[in-house]
Amino acid sequence: MKKIQPLGLLVFLVFAVSCGGGDSTETTNSDSTTTISKTTDTSTDASSSNNPIIGSDTDTSMAADREFVMEAASGGLMEVALGKLAATNASSVQVKEFGQMMVADHTKANAELKAVAARKDVMISPSPIEKHQKHIDELKAKKGADFDKAYVKLMVEDHKEDIEHFEDESSEGNDADVKAFATKTLPVLKKHLEHIQKIQDGMKK
Repeated sequence: MKKIQPLGLLVFLVFAVSCGGGDSTETTNSDSTTTISKTTDTSTDASSSNNPIIGSDTDTSMAADREFVMEAASGGLMEVALGKLAATNASSVQVKEFGQMMVADHTKANAELKAVAARKDVMISPSPIEKHQKHIDELKAKKGADFDKAYVKLMVEDHKEDIEHFEDESSEGNDADVKAFATKTLPVLKKHLEHIQKIQDGMKK
């Protein structure tokens, strides 16, 4: 009997160690599953639509949206600057009134676009780009009927071009917020074009 007892004790210890190892494996698997789950959740959060998506120069899929934002912001600044010039340099009451409408409408649109750009981490210039600044400088030197003619001609051409760009962004843009801005602003631009074309037609008579 004295020889059997140590053997029984040895069997018991081996069984106990084996059971303990099983518990450890299950715990490790459980922890691994938890870690994978957390990693998956983090990945989902990172792809949220609320994150900036057009701030990176390397993001080629959003390059067109980024370019649209910067171009539209500069064009809006030009519209406001020229609208203010119309108040002092124009001779026609209609042209002066149109300029006032440009200041009001584009100041509002500029603020909305600036907010969109901030959410997307897109830095927009506080002053017009070179081609827009050139128009401002040219019209600063004109007054009276000369200003009216040049300003009206520019506004017709500029709004036609703007409408084309805004329609493209509204239908083909990749960023939902930028597309929404373009879609919302389009009717305002079309109203401006219709208005200035009527003024231009009246000047030809």
